[in-house]
Amino acid sequence: MPIKVASVAANFTRDLEQNYTLIAEILDEAREAGCSLVAFPEASIGGYLSSLGNHGDTLKNTTRSLPPAVTLDGPEIARVQELAGDMVVAIGFCELAHDADGEEVRYNAAVCLDGDHIYGSYRKVHQPLGENMSYSAGENYHAFDTPVGRIGLQICYDKAFPEAARMLALDGAEIIISMSAWPAARTATAENLQEDRWTYRHNQFDIARALDNQVFWMASNQAGTFGSLRYVGNAKVIDPGGNILANTYLDAGLAIAEIDPDETFRAMRAGMFHLRDRRPDVYGPVALAGTGEGTEHVNGWRELSHA
Repeated sequence: MPIKVASVAANFTRDLEQNYTLIAEILDEAREAGCSLVAFPEASIGGYLSSLGNHGDTLKNTTRSLPPAVTLDGPEIARVQELAGDMVVAIGFCELAHDADGEEVRYNAAVCLDGDHIYGSYRKVHQPLGENMSYSAGENYHAFDTPVGRIGLQICYDKAFPEAARMLALDGAEIIISMSAWPAARTATAENLQEDRWTYRHNQFDIARALDNQVFWMASNQAGTFGSLRYVGNAKVIDPGGNILANTYLDAGLAIAEIDPDETFRAMRAGMFHLRDRRPDVYGPVALAGTGEGTEHVNGWRELSHA
């Protein structure tokens, strides 16, 4: 059954009230357009870090410049549920949790919900450019069922790792939502951000992951600026053939497209079906390389492959 979906490009800051006003406006626009699923960016509740790398404001265990940390069962997420109503919404936030010793930890996280249910949540696994100074890392990927289909969540740098999307696809994800606070390059930034090398990577990863796994891919992203970061927008919806159905480019806005997962998968996967045609029996070195396990086998594979 066809559904309309929307990927969001917008600017979110530390001002929670401003964030909620913007979320409400975006959901009103999506609802008016007939959308059933809306993907917001990474860190939509409270904004992202104000810089990355060794710039002095991402030190662990400090509150300086860090987003407010909230719990999954707290009033901040409940407020998004009230705004979502009958639409399924995926949104990024900073999650407050506790480790085995009872110490507070923060995760760069996302949740998928509607007005009545929380369908699934995710903690970012792959951390770029010193992000581990501010957040702990997640440890798993899983898909979950929603009224609009089976969904998997990723955050930003995750899209650079084919294994992450593949795990979600193998868990039955029909739609993978990749939410980002993806900035332009920090050095030698292109005058036209659409031509910036980091914009290029953002877009190419989106296309490749959709096509690799033959899934619908919804990429949301922050837009505008925050701190030292200039975001590249380019929220988009991509079909399982790698075709971009809608794109905001550098602007804030909604990339809206109609998709029909059942019909599309039936047509596309009747021929070449990448998940079916995998050869996991020969992929061992991919999983073992760099782990310290099976190093003899991995090193032997490297030597043979370069002989």
